[in-house]
Amino acid sequence: MNNRTYVPSAQNIERKWYVIDAKDQVLGRLATEAADLLRGKKKPIFTPNCDCGDYVIIVNAEKVALTGNKWDDKLYIHHTGYNSGLRTRTAKKMLEVQPQKIVEKAIRGMLPHNKLGDAVYHKLFVYCGENHPHQAQKPEVYTLRG
Repeated sequence: MNNRTYVPSAQNIERKWYVIDAKDQVLGRLATEAADLLRGKKKPIFTPNCDCGDYVIIVNAEKVALTGNKWDDKLYIHHTGYNSGLRTRTAKKMLEVQPQKIVEKAIRGMLPHNKLGDAVYHKLFVYCGENHPHQAQKPEVYTLRG
């Protein structure tokens, strides 16, 4: 018996472009679907140590929904690197200042925290509003489950 396991290489991977409309979508459900598409988990050739995912474009990031009291309770924290440099923002304030960051941070947290995760994250494009500059790639509209 000579059973061989197929391992995809970077040249063999066929990548598609998907557009997801974030209008009235719950942030966590949107992020898990987008992370699965970026990693390629829905493909039969999925390999955990290989970037075999697709490109994802998310539009209407400013119209994403959060459940419960998360608009007031959820905090986005970062440190400037200087003494007393801890900065926090609520989700409501983040929506006013940088609405696309809410979606980007949610998806980034669901990807691997290593070089592979960085490579996968670069295939994500998040925009406020309906328009995006990727019409030449002929993206397919992706509808979320549920």
